[in-house]
Parts: sequence; C-alpha cells; structure tokens
Amino acid sequence: MTGFIRYFFRALLLVAVQVYLLNKVPHLHRLVLPSLYFVFVLWLPFSMSRTGLLFTSFLLGLSVDYFSLTPGLHAAACVLIAYLRPYLITILMPRDTQEFQYPEPSVKAMQWAPYLVYILFLSFVHHFYLTFLQWLSVGSFWSFLGKTLLGTLISFLLILTADLLFPRQQSYRTNTA
Repeated sequence: MTGFIRYFFRALLLVAVQVYLLNKVPHLHRLVLPSLYFVFVLWLPFSMSRTGLLFTSFLLGLSVDYFSLTPGLHAAACVLIAYLRPYLITILMPRDTQEFQYPEPSVKAMQWAPYLVYILFLSFVHHFYLTFLQWLSVGSFWSFLGKTLLGTLISFLLILTADLLFPRQQSYRTNTA
C-alpha cells in the first residue's frame, strides 16, 4: 500500500508543478510550453499491467486537462506514450524478465544511453501528438514543427534535471530467497 501512496503523491506533485508553475511560465513566442507531468508515466514500475498503465495515464492526463481547460488533449497524449512504453522498454532492455533488477525505469536500471533514448523518444511522441491535436484547429507546419521540437527539448532537459536533483530510492532486487 505504501507504493500506491508514494505514486499518488508523486502524481499529485507533478500535476501541481505542471498546472501552477509550468503552465504559468510566459511562453517563448508561443512556441514552448514546458511539460513535466508525463514523467510520471515514464517512471511507473516495469511490473505494472498494460491496462493499469493505460488507465493511470488517462487519469493523469485528464487531471492536467481539467486544470488547463483542454478537453482530452493531455489525456490522449499520455495514453499514447503509455501504450508505446512497454514496446520501447522491450527494445531497450534485456529480453529476460529476470534481468529487471530495479522496479522502475531509471539510469541505474537501464544505463545512460537506453534511458536517454527512452526519455527522448517518449517526450517527442508526447509533444508531437499533443501539438498535432492542437495544430488541427489552426496553425502552420513550421509552427507545429517548432513547438514539437522545442517542447521536446525543454521537457527532456526538465526530466533529466528532475532525475538528477531528486533521485528516486530504488532497491536492488535479487532472485535469491
């Protein structure tokens, strides 16, 4: 139960930071909206079921949508990265499930290169889809491309900073009794 409480407070903190700090930052020529809330989906445990992962991501995105007054945009982007996450982990991590020695993705669990690819790819997918859904209403292609690339870059840097400044306590699991 303590794991649930820890993840609940992590989600609450990330949504609060997104809504009350990052959404209030004046946008750089309306191109960059820094996002950090979706790191919650990236940091969920390896062992979480696909249904639980999708449902949790939907609730996280819906809570950001509620405060941002964007009907379903963040929820759709979070569900998309939650859907792609297991496939990307199986590509980047060893095939044997017994080799998962840490409970959730991190630099310790995945090493630097796979972890950076993991963060960069899923942040790009998140920003691409979110910007694409907003772009359908109005916008030019160059604006779409600029928002996607700059948002991905800023979020990537925010995630790395959060990961380095606030390391998560992870215990090494062994297969011995």
